[in-house]
Amino acid sequence: QLQLVESGGGLVQSGGSLRLSCEVSGSTLDYYAIGWFRQIPGKERKGISCISSSGGSTYYTDSVKGRFTISRDSAKNTVYLQLNNLRPEDTGVYYCAADLAKSNSACFFSDLEYDYWGPGTQVTVSS
Repeated sequence: QLQLVESGGGLVQSGGSLRLSCEVSGSTLDYYAIGWFRQIPGKERKGISCISSSGGSTYYTDSVKGRFTISRDSAKNTVYLQLNNLRPEDTGVYYCAADLAKSNSACFFSDLEYDYWGPGTQVTVSS
């Protein structure tokens, strides 16, 4: 059974940075595309970034382009999300999720594509 655990969340001032980690266990990371999702209180969970199983394709939602960077380290079975220039509207619970890849160059923002989820990590950005 694949397991994912997020870490790296916390409280940061506007303009600050955090690096989130998503550690995968139970299988090799190379078989999975990984997505990062954010849930703001009172709103539905939304995809913000994803990386293909090969690592060759990355995608970002418009609100985080140029500020967030996704990467993967197969040796550590870990995917990272670097959050720079954080804004108060970035506050929320951040989840990583794994999708057993059908293509090594694709990943998706729809949470319906993902089979395995971590418990989430809270990011709070103060103004």
